Amino acid sequence: QVQLVESGGGLVQAGGSLRLSCAASGRTFSGFVMAWFRQAPGKAREFVAALRWISAITVNTDFVQGRFTISRDNAKNTVYLQMNSLKPEDTAVYYCAADSRPATWYSRTNPGNYDYWGQGTQVTVSS
Repeated sequence: QVQLVESGGGLVQAGGSLRLSCAASGRTFSGFVMAWFRQAPGKAREFVAALRWISAITVNTDFVQGRFTISRDNAKNTVYLQMNSLKPEDTAVYYCAADSRPATWYSRTNPGNYDYWGQGTQVTVSS
């Protein structure tokens, strides 16, 4: 049974930083695609960044390019999202997602392609 547990959210001023963590358990994740999504009130869940666990290849969506970085720690089975230069429009619930199918990498921005989700962590950026 795969479990994903996010932590690290909170309230921060614009321009500040936060690091989100996603602790993964229940499987060997070497073949997994891991991703972060976010969802603001009244909006659809949107892709933020993804990582191929086995190779650590990463990709970010345009609106976080240069500000957010996804990474993973093999020893801790944890995926991180380092968020710098935060803006009020980054306010959302951030979700960690995982899928065991390598082909998910080629449609990584679609939340419907991920089988496993964490409970979410709230990030609020004040202006």
